[in-house]
Amino acid sequence: MPIMTVFPGAFCSEDTVLRELIDRTGYSLMTDSDVTAQAARLSGMDAARIARAFASRTSVFNKFTHEKERAIACLKLAMARNLEQDKLIFSGFSGQLISRNISHVLRVCLIADMNFRTALAAETKNISDKDAAKWIRRQDEDCAVWVHTLQGKSDPWDSSLYDMILPMHKTSAAEAVSLILEKLKLDVLQKTEASVQAAADFLLAARVEAALADEGHLVEVSACKGAVTLTIHQNVLMLSRLEQDLKAIASQVTDVLSVETRVGKDFYQSDIYRKFNFETPSKVLLVDDEREFVQTLSERLMLRDMGSAVAFDGESALRLVHEDDPEVMILDLKMPGIDGIEVLRRVKETQPGIEVIILTGHGSEADREVCMQLGAFAYLQKPVDIEVLSSTLRQANEKIQKRKTC
Repeated sequence: MPIMTVFPGAFCSEDTVLRELIDRTGYSLMTDSDVTAQAARLSGMDAARIARAFASRTSVFNKFTHEKERAIACLKLAMARNLEQDKLIFSGFSGQLISRNISHVLRVCLIADMNFRTALAAETKNISDKDAAKWIRRQDEDCAVWVHTLQGKSDPWDSSLYDMILPMHKTSAAEAVSLILEKLKLDVLQKTEASVQAAADFLLAARVEAALADEGHLVEVSACKGAVTLTIHQNVLMLSRLEQDLKAIASQVTDVLSVETRVGKDFYQSDIYRKFNFETPSKVLLVDDEREFVQTLSERLMLRDMGSAVAFDGESALRLVHEDDPEVMILDLKMPGIDGIEVLRRVKETQPGIEVIILTGHGSEADREVCMQLGAFAYLQKPVDIEVLSSTLRQANEKIQKRKTC
């Protein structure tokens, strides 16, 4: 039986369509939450962090952690595992992960004009038309970024991505379901030897990609009957060494018969390939109102492969803590507005897993005692030797990694 994917715009009658499809076909529904939970079980990566891959906003730390790309690799593996089953409907973003080479997949898009969607959202959420339109635009932005990331298309409703696009402002849910069921019967959507092989290739590629991601490598992976091709898109200073590392990891994956590496079209651009180092802190938030100092400190940490973001006041720091989930914070005490002690207190109340290193030039012994009682990891005085700070950061990171494995 063909697999179905339904990619809906927000408030396009998707719930009604899905319920009737399930009733009439006996298919099982897989939501993005279901796929995310599977990906978390397969990878050991936190489900909440995987789910962030669907959002249009990318963390300020992502250029150091590649967390979004690693999450997508985990999601691909979960999706590839699911394709070993029949009679599934994937609703949401996850269906876009399925390889276009797999032909026994009916890809459906549900969309409607903005007036229809706004009216339905306003009624359902009991909000004004203006707020409804704003809410829908935010959801559409997530759709657009996701599709562009995976498919390279700027329009998430591009007809080339789907087998059928249903305009729900002029199609009832019952009519939509009937049209889908008619399409589902087509011979071209039934399983063939070639489509089953394509699904097996997709699974092998996903397994290799996940294995590489576990070692901190992110490259494009394709597979064909056991022959794996790894494409390196970013420039690298020692290409032959990287190729050897990639081949060594990929060749250990079961069912891999051969591994070939090649460079992609973007290889000669200025971006430099950076393997993610799990032993080095890459989500460090620097909080200090002395702009020149904190920017210089950020640059010096990056030279040591420690990824960092910067905030110049307490309010900005708390917003970044909420939005980007840093793992380590280097925090000054004396700042305008919310001071460092209050930032420390709020961080430890809401996200106690963040390790906070106090770095101040104006603190007292009483301040040190308060900070340590509040849960600070360390209390350092300016000026600080960069090697001492780096060592403290690594110790904080070791504590975080040990906690993750417990």
